[in-house]
Amino acid sequence: MSNRGSHAAAPVVVAVLVMVVWGATPVMTRLALDDLEPLVVATLRTVVAGLLALPLVAQARLSFPRAAEARRLLAISAAAGFVVFPVVYTIGQQRTSGLHGVMILAALPIFTGIYASAVARRCPARAWLIGCGVAVAGEVVLIGGRGGGGGDATLSGDLIVLAAALIVSAGYVAGALLPSRGVSSSAATYWGVVLGAIVLAPLTTALLARDGWPDAGVTAWAAVAFLAVVTSIAGYAGWYWALDRGGIQRIATLQFLQPLSGFALAAVVLGDQVTLPIAIGSTLIVAGILVAQGA
Repeated sequence: MSNRGSHAAAPVVVAVLVMVVWGATPVMTRLALDDLEPLVVATLRTVVAGLLALPLVAQARLSFPRAAEARRLLAISAAAGFVVFPVVYTIGQQRTSGLHGVMILAALPIFTGIYASAVARRCPARAWLIGCGVAVAGEVVLIGGRGGGGGDATLSGDLIVLAAALIVSAGYVAGALLPSRGVSSSAATYWGVVLGAIVLAPLTTALLARDGWPDAGVTAWAAVAFLAVVTSIAGYAGWYWALDRGGIQRIATLQFLQPLSGFALAAVVLGDQVTLPIAIGSTLIVAGILVAQGA
């Protein structure tokens, strides 16, 4: 029984660790945007990750999926997670505060769970729906209230980040389905980021040819490195593994924990102000996970 319990708990532990890492993503993005343009940050994080993933693919001898369905899922995962999301999200994060970016991404488990239910053609449990409803209420309060981060949170920026969350959630589900099609979580991550790098490399090259190599500080480059290595490679590999082993709907609700680390980092590192709408919205979001996870 103890072995079974440890095996059942492993996906949860890995998912929680990924959430701690991903919670820092909005903060790292804001730090990178202090010296770099949004498109440069968005494309470099994927291109650098792709360059790092290539030797990992070769060393592990990970063959490219042969089945048509697996290739379609990989294409969706790569496009959503490593092409569209970085670009859309980074543009949105430039127009809003770190705290708003952190808390808006807290809606990810709602979208992931809905997509997973649609794929499985199964209605979620009532408690899960109630918990998500509470979290959605928190999102509405958060986005509807202005302020935080020195007043640089805009409605357009919040909505763009929200759109990015809708997009990447579809990629999460596609990536989580790949292991059941014979593609490991590491292969799904490495090949996905390599494909994303191939797509974005021409845009990166054009940006560098137009403006030259960016004159950015150490902090900005360190933030880009974090986004490439920790967020794009380590984070996705762990997340896909946890979703496959623990079940998409069950593990997806743990994404509500992502704001906790990001919330603290945004307040401490960026100096974002915790306003009343942020406090109320965050409380509702955290309450939602307690109800949804209980399902």
